[in-house]
Amino acid sequence: AGFAIGGAVVLAGAGAALVLTDPSKRRETMMSETGGDEAASVRNYFDTTGFERWNKIYGETEDVNKVQLDIRNGHQQTVDKVLNWLKNDDLNGVTVCDAGCGTGSLAIPLALKGASVSASDISSAMVGEAERRFNDQVAAGAKAPAQAPKFDAMGLEECTGQYDMVTCIDVMIHYPKDRVDGMISHLASLSSKKLIISFAPKTVSYLILKRIGELFPGPSKATRAYLHDEGDVEAALAAAGFRVKRRQMTATSFYFSRLLECERV
Repeated sequence: AGFAIGGAVVLAGAGAALVLTDPSKRRETMMSETGGDEAASVRNYFDTTGFERWNKIYGETEDVNKVQLDIRNGHQQTVDKVLNWLKNDDLNGVTVCDAGCGTGSLAIPLALKGASVSASDISSAMVGEAERRFNDQVAAGAKAPAQAPKFDAMGLEECTGQYDMVTCIDVMIHYPKDRVDGMISHLASLSSKKLIISFAPKTVSYLILKRIGELFPGPSKATRAYLHDEGDVEAALAAAGFRVKRRQMTATSFYFSRLLECERV
């Protein structure tokens, strides 16, 4: 997802929204803090300042500005599109791996619809918040599923097992082009039937916005962000044995995300 604010570009997704300002200094600092490990820098960000910022955006507090509210609404539109695709499916007992679950915006409603959900995120703060939100909804009267969702702090590559469906919303923004094929291949290996993913699309207009943002330094710390060509993503899906069944685009004033529903061939 991508948007411009006063010279800065922000990329947003479920579990990740990223400010693309002063990239070289920002990345050098964050990578040096983790010995050059980009995954660790992402984990550190979303366990600290990133968690505070995006937990507020993906929550219900009114203490958000216009841009943050727009991101919240855009993110919810993406989640609603996934749920709408699944509305006619009987999810009772369907096994789901939600990789990069963030604060549980998709994992929780899937669990409350009866799915057996294994949700994970690289950030322990995020999965802790997701579990808290699930418990709060049940305590407030939501019908508890036969099997409570599992929330685990681990990276996408650490996910194992076999599931009827794998979901991974906007996590691809953390993966450079040379790692995306491997990421998609791994997600596909976990799914026996369906794979739902989203990513920040690589278009001329978004690339221009991204470049403008890189020219204007800002005070916020964030992680590196990557846009991806839709054709490249589809090619990787095909190589992994999946074809795109449906696609939608979420585009608000400040949030952009391409959503794909894929099925095993």
